[in-house]
Order: sequence, then C-alpha cells, then structure tokens
Amino acid sequence: MERDDIVNVKASQQLFDASANAQKTFKYFWRELYWERRRIVPALDLACVKVEFRQENPPNEPMAEFMWITDIGFDGVNITGYLISTPGTLTNIKNGDFVKIPVSEINDWLFATRRKAYGGFTIQVMRAEMSEADRKSHDDAWGLDFGDYDRVLVAYQQDEHPKNLTEHPMSINMKESLVDFLGQHPDEITRKDELGYTMLHWEAIAGNKVCVEVLLEMGANADAKTNDGITALDFAKRLEWEHIVPILQ
Repeated sequence: MERDDIVNVKASQQLFDASANAQKTFKYFWRELYWERRRIVPALDLACVKVEFRQENPPNEPMAEFMWITDIGFDGVNITGYLISTPGTLTNIKNGDFVKIPVSEINDWLFATRRKAYGGFTIQVMRAEMSEADRKSHDDAWGLDFGDYDRVLVAYQQDEHPKNLTEHPMSINMKESLVDFLGQHPDEITRKDELGYTMLHWEAIAGNKVCVEVLLEMGANADAKTNDGITALDFAKRLEWEHIVPILQ
C-alpha cells in the first residue's frame, strides 16, 4: 500500500469514527436546542446537522455530498430540517428542501453560543490536518472558536461545570415554574399530541431528569405509549440517558 493510500485510509477511519461519535452524542445537541426554544432571549448563534445526501448516477455510481440542515426537529427517532447548503453536483435536492432522516444517518452536528463551537466532530478531524494559519482562516470564515482540534465539547461550560454533562442547568432552574405550571394546568400532565407523545416523552427524549421527576410526582403515566407504541423509558434507553432510566423503571 502506498503512503498516500495509508493516509487516506487513516483519514477515512477518523471521519467514520467522528461520524459515529456525532450520532452517539446527538442527544446533547437536541437537549440544548430543546431548551433554546423555551428561552425568552435566544442564546444560540447557530444549530445545524450535517447529512450525507446521495443520488444514483448511471452507470450505478452514486454521487454523494455532505451538507448542512437547520431548523432541526427530533422525535426521538427521526431528525427533520431544511437544507441550507447549495448542492454542487446533486440534482435530486436543492437549498431549502425539507429533510427527514433517522438519527443513525447523521454525519455531524454543531451548535454555537457566544461564538464558541460545540460538536463539529468531522470538522475537528479536518482542522487537525490544517496548518495553524489555515485553521485560523477556517475559523474566521465560520466566525466561531472551535478550540483544540483534538477535543470536542458537547455541553455548554462542561469544563467549568461538569454536572452539565448529566443535567442541563435549565432543567434544574425551571423546576419551580414547572410545578406551578402543571398545578395550574393539570391536563398537560396526561395530554397527548398528534403523535401520541406526552410531556413525559418529550422531557425523557431531552434528558431532563428533574422535569421527569416532577411529572411522575404529579401523576404522569410512565407506561403511556406514543402512536408507535414507544414509552418514555424506551426513549431514555435508546438515547442512553442513564440518569433517567432508573427513574422511569
């Protein structure tokens, strides 16, 4: 094997591993976006997910492009969003198109707050191969601080506050207001949306232990199922929210 081939194989494996890590940690991206939508004053500069788009190109040679989608939705199984990139070669999708894919098919995720980047697993692999000057140009083009290329952050201020990796601070701080809200609107505890999800389902998907505890204490049914027969415990297990699983069991 030639040296260039060895380098390419190594880079391909690193990108594959980066993609796998992005899929495994997507729950942190969603947790942050979940709380962003409940903030009065937005805190995120951006939030997007990278997806591989493919198109069959005769004779049976598929073309592929990695592009970003935004306005992300997540139901615990599938991710939705709108393409914000302009394809270079693909003709079966265009900027602005709606996209729906399983979380197992994402390539990367990225959110930024106060210009600090979180996620960006594949981006860090590529930054590692750049010179210092090229990394600076890259970061300036994004307008973000990506930090060290050999370390990916997944939760806001995780170094200063390691507990943020377990529970989002807003989940803790919003406990009293959630109790007050549910006391005034008790029907919300058992109400199901058009997909059959209860509030307990959504809080479990977002990894909010405190909110899950409050809902259970106030009468939420842990056995409630979505239209597809999924419980809050099922979601907690799928997303590996290990701090929530014992509570729902």
